[in-house]
Amino acid sequence: MLTKLLVATALASGLAGAPAEGATEVVRTVEGSVRGTVAPDHRTFQGIPFAAPPVGDARWRSPRPVTPWAGVRDATTPADRCPQTASGGTPSATEDCLYLNVTTPSTPGRKPVMVWVHGGGNSIGAGTDFDPTRLAVQGDVVVVTVNYRLGVFSAFSHPDLAGGGAFGLEDQQAALRWVRRNATAFDGDPDRVTLFGESGGAFDVCAQLTSPGARGLFHRAIIQSGTCTTSWPANGLIQDQPAASSFVSLAESNAHGADLAARYGCADSADAVDCLRQVPAADLVSQDYVMMITRLTYGTKVLPSHPGQALAQGRFHRVPVIAGHTRDEGRLAPARAPQPFTEESYQALLVEAFGADAPRVAAEYPSAAHGSPILAYAQVLTDRVWACGHVTDNRALARHVPVYGYQFADRTAPTGWFEFPPNLPPGAFHSSELPYLFDMVGFPGVLNPEQKALADQMIAYWARFAATGNPNGPDLPSWPIFLGENAQSLAPAAIEQVDVAAEHNCGFWR
Repeated sequence: MLTKLLVATALASGLAGAPAEGATEVVRTVEGSVRGTVAPDHRTFQGIPFAAPPVGDARWRSPRPVTPWAGVRDATTPADRCPQTASGGTPSATEDCLYLNVTTPSTPGRKPVMVWVHGGGNSIGAGTDFDPTRLAVQGDVVVVTVNYRLGVFSAFSHPDLAGGGAFGLEDQQAALRWVRRNATAFDGDPDRVTLFGESGGAFDVCAQLTSPGARGLFHRAIIQSGTCTTSWPANGLIQDQPAASSFVSLAESNAHGADLAARYGCADSADAVDCLRQVPAADLVSQDYVMMITRLTYGTKVLPSHPGQALAQGRFHRVPVIAGHTRDEGRLAPARAPQPFTEESYQALLVEAFGADAPRVAAEYPSAAHGSPILAYAQVLTDRVWACGHVTDNRALARHVPVYGYQFADRTAPTGWFEFPPNLPPGAFHSSELPYLFDMVGFPGVLNPEQKALADQMIAYWARFAATGNPNGPDLPSWPIFLGENAQSLAPAAIEQVDVAAEHNCGFWR
């Protein structure tokens, strides 16, 4: 440890040359030694197992401990992603996927740890889609990105299966326990762990705030674009999908599991679950199990009650929270609606979404006031599905813990992989803040100088919060605590407080 500290100090002060190309370093974890790569300002360790492979009989069981290994394990390349369809860009049928990645700056000293739960609706994605080097180096924090079970491998439940419905959440808890055991080996502080996630990952962070198994495993939480109370009307999240919410009861989850067993001829088996364990992962991953957004099950040992209800009743872990959304969150859904998008399209979608209340919504959000029917519909979804849910949850949280609300408001953010029709400016769409915190693997967008300056400020806010539980710090615009309606609006050269409840018409939706 002393030798490593002296080398890091020399690198930071310019007294030693940069590491040679391809340089590596070995770190000893509780389970065994790993060899990662060394760069001038950081070290990266990829593909470290935090739980045993959930394969064979271990499919649909709680994560089991890793078998310790002798010698040095290579940690210079990422592990496979968990089973998922090609909708996320890279399909996989590999169930041996419970691995994490650690990026740590080369500066000396014990650092806060930030554990990233990737988005993708709990159906797609991987920790290695997010390169946290900028966040780690500029923020002087250790960043851990995690793979966890997705889709049917995470959310499956069945009347014959005890403890089903939330295996992905259990995987995240296993990763957090790994961090507790091993943070110091990577110069991390196990008593300053921040759990943060976006979209589906935000739903997971909400869930972990109320899960008994997560008690004491993290000390701050950042919730980006997803709440404990998030729900959506028909077509409100994905075109041609029904109304739903991010959490589902055990009874409903069991019904989905029984239906899956029937599809594979396992319904009449002496043990339907064991029968389904024989089905190849590639076949299961192709099933439209619940919907593209995998909902998490409550009424279980992992989530005894609906997280939204638990939050409202004050039954959650007492940790400081940053929570917020993007200014134009709802524009992704109408971007995939049939074109041309006319006034008739708008009115028909409102009827599908709100039934008898559609005329009230149409009167509150007339096309003329928003510039076009598609922009009016996008504003309906932004306010109803995303923004006002954050106001509701932040009010519940703020009764017990410090909360800092935000709204990412750069309406010129790069669109990356997403295509928007000509009649729908992307604005600050869902997930548009991510390239400001991470370098997104394969992301084609580039930040301009003003956006880079905003990215630096956001990294400073996030890292300061990880270090102290308060995002405020030197040379940063003041970020007041949440008092019921305010949020820090984050835009290039325009960081300021806004009345987010009024801006998003939350009185109407309440």
